[in-house]
Order: sequence, then structure tokens, then C-alpha cells
Amino acid sequence: MYIFFDTEFTGLHKDTTLISIGLVTENGDTFYAEFDDYDRTQCDYWIQQNVINNLYGEDKIKRLRKTEYNAYVYGNKQQVAEELKLWLELFKDEEIQFVSDVCHYDFVLLIDLFGQAFDLPKNISAVCHDINQDLALYLDISDGEAFDLNREEFLIDNNYKIENVNKHNSLFDAYIIKEIYNVVHGLKG
Repeated sequence: MYIFFDTEFTGLHKDTTLISIGLVTENGDTFYAEFDDYDRTQCDYWIQQNVINNLYGEDKIKRLRKTEYNAYVYGNKQQVAEELKLWLELFKDEEIQFVSDVCHYDFVLLIDLFGQAFDLPKNISAVCHDINQDLALYLDISDGEAFDLNREEFLIDNNYKIENVNKHNSLFDAYIIKEIYNVVHGLKG
């Protein structure tokens, strides 16, 4: 099973902290969490305008309809980690491959919620599939050119309708990652 995910965090540096995480399975099951203990002193103007302003917020998360396969969490790192582990337990009989976009920071931060890579459940791959490389191969461009490609425009150019653009919200971005994966692997179109 593929699980597409994205994180938002306080900056591209080694001491960054998670702001939010969004995951969506290939079947559309979701997990979304916002952290209340991220280091706010690390948030520059860009992060404030593009990430913090796109968060759902504690009140909205509490109002969202939760089901067995759709979880919404607001809390500290330990609380989010516990809820994420419970959600992933639903898929314990599946081999899980995480997929993200330019996943170097995202996957390290996801693994950190488990402690370290050796603490991942046995059914979860300790490597992450990166759609930036898929895009480069699919479009026959460099990884750098793929990095600069507007993801939403790519999907629109491939006949996807995108409503309620909420770029830099980790759950929205996880859905975008999923749809890009589907396009480049010929699963939808």
C-alpha cells in the first residue's frame, strides 16, 4: 500500500520542528495533525504567510468528522506520534511504502515520530519514494527543473480539476502528491 504524505516545518535546518503532517492512502484514508509545540521562534515571514496561515487550527480540527480510517489530531509531538501509530496499525497487514515530494526533510521528520528508522513497524519500508524524481523522468527534465515545476499546474495540464487550493497545508499537499504519482505511473488520467 502506498501512503502519500507531506509535512510542514519551521525551516530548512537541522533543528527544525514539525508544524503539521498530512497522510493519505491510495484508497483515500487520511491522517492530519497539527502540532502545538513547534518552535514558533523559527517561523520566518514566509512560513507565517504560507504555512501557519494555512493551518486548520485546533477548533476546526476538533469539529472535523473522525472515522476509523480518517483521523484529525491537534497536540504535541508525543500525542501526534501516538495517534499516528494507532492509525498506521489499521494497515498492519499491508506492506507500506511512503511517497512524498522532495522527501529528504519530510521522511526524517516522519521517522523521528517513531524514534528512529529501526523503530518503524516491520511492514513499513525504511526508505521513501520521491515523486520529484518521478516527475523528472516522466517529463525528461533534470531533478532541479522538476523541483521548480508548479505541482498544481502540472495536474491541471493533465486534466485534473483542483478546487480549494490550500498549498502548503500538509494534507492538501499529500493529495497533490498522490495525484502526481497517479499521473506519472499511469494510474489515472
